[in-house]
Amino acid sequence: MATLLRKIGLIRLHDRDTEDPKHHQGSFKGSKSNQKNNTKHCNTSSDSNSILNPPDTKTKKSEQSNKDKPPGKEKQTSKDIKEKQQVAASKAPATPLQPLVPHRPHCSQVRTRRLMKELQEIKRLADNFITVELADDNLFEWNVKLHQVDRDSALWQDMKDTNTEYILLNISFPDNFPFSPPFMRVLTPRLENGYVLDGGAICMELLTPRGWSSAYTVEAVMRQFSASLVKGQVQVNQKTVD
Repeated sequence: MATLLRKIGLIRLHDRDTEDPKHHQGSFKGSKSNQKNNTKHCNTSSDSNSILNPPDTKTKKSEQSNKDKPPGKEKQTSKDIKEKQQVAASKAPATPLQPLVPHRPHCSQVRTRRLMKELQEIKRLADNFITVELADDNLFEWNVKLHQVDRDSALWQDMKDTNTEYILLNISFPDNFPFSPPFMRVLTPRLENGYVLDGGAICMELLTPRGWSSAYTVEAVMRQFSASLVKGQVQVNQKTVD
């Protein structure tokens, strides 16, 4: 039995050694084919994932279109919108602005206080440049006597020749005085040339809304008027005096 077993063992060893090596290569190739199949299977799985989850083609197209657009186009559109808004605003009918009108009672109080103060200041004048009388006891209408003009002027010489002691003016103050200028005119004597018009009206920029300032006092206006008479070479119409 021992010898038989040994013989059987030797036969098996011989058979192993005499086996065809191609059999081993075939088995090796089979393993490689299995690996390839496995890789193909993995690739198919990835392809299936790409099919199941397709890329967002819309977002890509929008990004591409945004890239293709010139950078200044968006700015141009915003400028166009602003220009259209400006044109529409210019075509819209403008609402007229209403001038601010001060409250009448308040204006009358301001006018009264201002004129009372100026009357007191004129009475304190030491040079007797002007004197004031109320016309019919009306605080808002004054008769002002101008006693002094430049002594070197032709007007002063005419006043001496005609025995004219003063130039009488009438001054009326509007409701919104001192924010508007007073109205002045010469009563006597009748003056010619210069800034005095026919009927005694006085043409001075100082007495216009454009040239007037609420800081001007009656005394300052009268001194300016006296200087303008000399500058304009005003003379007394002696025919009316006689």
